[in-house]
Amino acid sequence: MRRLALVVPLSLLAACAATPPANWARGGALLDIPRARWVHGNLAVDIAPDGKIFVNGEHQLSVDRGGRVFGLEAEPLALLEPDGRVIGPNDDALGQVGVLHASLPGEANAWLTVAQSGAVIRYAEEGEREPFGVWLGCEVTPRAHQTCTLITHLLGMRIRKLERQTTTAPVGVGLGSGFGFGAGSPFP
Repeated sequence: MRRLALVVPLSLLAACAATPPANWARGGALLDIPRARWVHGNLAVDIAPDGKIFVNGEHQLSVDRGGRVFGLEAEPLALLEPDGRVIGPNDDALGQVGVLHASLPGEANAWLTVAQSGAVIRYAEEGEREPFGVWLGCEVTPRAHQTCTLITHLLGMRIRKLERQTTTAPVGVGLGSGFGFGAGSPFP
């Protein structure tokens, strides 16, 4: 079984002196923070009601009711704007996120869907549907569902990038402490 490691020393993240998204202080889209869990292979992502996001039991990120996603040192990673745009450090475009669908930067069509049932569907290059795990607990409100879609989009982009870097298709995704997104922009 081949596993991807999503581990980068936190010092690499700290070394990047990126500026927060322009509207970081004001905040973005209003979100509800549910107690929810996304399971995909051996990956378990938990959102706690206080906004902490645990990846396989380890606190790795946080999200707040103002649409801000930040790292363990409170460094800005992404901001969900009210119009659905996701903005990263240095105002990098990170795609578009609605309640049910997310699209990659510069793409018009969705690359993933978090259905009302919680099923996560990823769309391949030719539009084929691929199962991408399932969420439990996102259905409480539309704003809570959008939180789950946002987290799926951000972590899913990292998974996608790592999958493309391997020569064989992974069976699962292994995550360790220091879940990192590499130097520069924290997402692909």
